[in-house]
Amino acid sequence: MTTRLLLVRHGRTAYNAELRFMGQLDIPMDEKGEAQVQAVARRLATESPAAIYSSELLRARETAAAIQSAIASRPPLRVEPRLTEGHFGDWQGERYPDIHVQDADRLARWEADRVGVAPPNGEALRDIAERVQAAYRDICSAHRDQTVIIAAHGGSLQVLILLALDLPLEAYWKMDVSNASLSELRVYDEGAVLHLLNDTSHLDGIE
Repeated sequence: MTTRLLLVRHGRTAYNAELRFMGQLDIPMDEKGEAQVQAVARRLATESPAAIYSSELLRARETAAAIQSAIASRPPLRVEPRLTEGHFGDWQGERYPDIHVQDADRLARWEADRVGVAPPNGEALRDIAERVQAAYRDICSAHRDQTVIIAAHGGSLQVLILLALDLPLEAYWKMDVSNASLSELRVYDEGAVLHLLNDTSHLDGIE
């Protein structure tokens, strides 16, 4: 079996530009993000995926829809809630420097164990991994010997890559998946191989 997964992070939002914790807030892409998505859609226009999967949040769904429109075969678009970004609880919408001042104790506890400790009223990385792993297994099982595109978020995609490669969740903070970037996994019965990570060459010239 070989399942080829093309992983796309959504285009930039205003919260990305302002370095805010966005989490599961349903923030739309900004003008630059929309241009980024059109660029990655053009790059993927020659692909023939069996399906496109998207998180349920608007920024991911619109990214997936743009890619779908660029592909002549118009592959089905399926919303998969388990691919949604992690929930940052009370910190959603806030900037890190402000949290450092206003909620220093809880921030310190989270930073001491980001895998097992959740942001206040939020979701721990371990919990995100549980749902992402279930979605990953189901997608691979449903698409043996096929190509699939997944449009999701920096957090959920980084977790998916780590899980696929059997890497510890602690390595999450050593990876970056940029807005509108393209990564590729090829999943075999013996395990997954990373063929591409955080490629943004298609974004050259977008200001």
